[in-house]
Amino acid sequence: MRIPVGNPRVVYSRHYNISFFGMEKLHRFDSCKYGRARRRMRELMGSSLRRMMVRPKRPAGIRELMTVHTGDYLGRLHDVACVARALELPPVARLPAWLVRWRILRPMRWATMGTIVAAREAIRHGLAVNLGGGFHHAKPNSGEGFCLYNDIAVAIHAMRAEGRLATDARVAYVDLDAHQGNGVCHAFLHDPRVFIFDMYNAGTYPAYDSLARERIDCNVPLRAGCADAEYQGLLQQRLPGFLNSITSSERVGLAIYNAGTDIFAGDPLGELAISAHGISQRDEFVVRELRERGIPTVMLLSGGYTRDSYRLVADSVVRLLREETSRRPIPTQVGS
Repeated sequence: MRIPVGNPRVVYSRHYNISFFGMEKLHRFDSCKYGRARRRMRELMGSSLRRMMVRPKRPAGIRELMTVHTGDYLGRLHDVACVARALELPPVARLPAWLVRWRILRPMRWATMGTIVAAREAIRHGLAVNLGGGFHHAKPNSGEGFCLYNDIAVAIHAMRAEGRLATDARVAYVDLDAHQGNGVCHAFLHDPRVFIFDMYNAGTYPAYDSLARERIDCNVPLRAGCADAEYQGLLQQRLPGFLNSITSSERVGLAIYNAGTDIFAGDPLGELAISAHGISQRDEFVVRELRERGIPTVMLLSGGYTRDSYRLVADSVVRLLREETSRRPIPTQVGS
């Protein structure tokens, strides 16, 4: 058996972008960075990008969402005050409920379906990037940190339900957003099939969630202001050992890489000091480590709170796509 290589996919829909009469500019998160990233990628890659593009056909529905989230929580999202708190954007509470559903909830459901599609494409082709998603703070019974639906957990459950991922197959989750992925930890609190690597600024949100931190299999807290040399050193020291430990005896059926660009120097919420080159190095190292072990890999955008975030994403993803298209067949993992 040969692991698929050389034919990566990029998942995107214009429906990911969130805009509502300019109010989205009140939040530090660039909710239209998905489209900006795609436009820059098209400038860099031309027609070759078109051959890699896949578009979700619909937003995630209630059936998919309820594999992770409680019915009570999904019902509470009809309350604009609940949505405003999760988004940390109080003016949203003054908007009509229909507008919030159409302009905020629906785009996030489209991005959630994008992660499901990316997981399917990764299993078929080896590597897929969703130009959206990474809502790693959403818990089964609540949303927070600009995350309403946990697309990561929803996608894993979908792959199991569709039979693309064996029910006992291992999943590697690598979270390198500047903020700890507490929602993912809560979603898989009692699921030993999901192995979590999380490297994050320990002094920032969500510092209070000790239960989530206890769930991390390989916990790599960082100090505020951590720069390239220290960051890359820790990543290169810790990630390979983590991956070796979970692939040595059993096959890992899927990896999800949450690649937040809020580690960028000057990001107002990440409070780390990684350069643009350092972000690209990070992404290349992580994806290479996963792909060399023959693990189908999904990459998600997650956080990024500077106006350069879309450019950082696009430049890094283009390098990854070019590297993947040059790969040769990878030996089968142990146990496959």
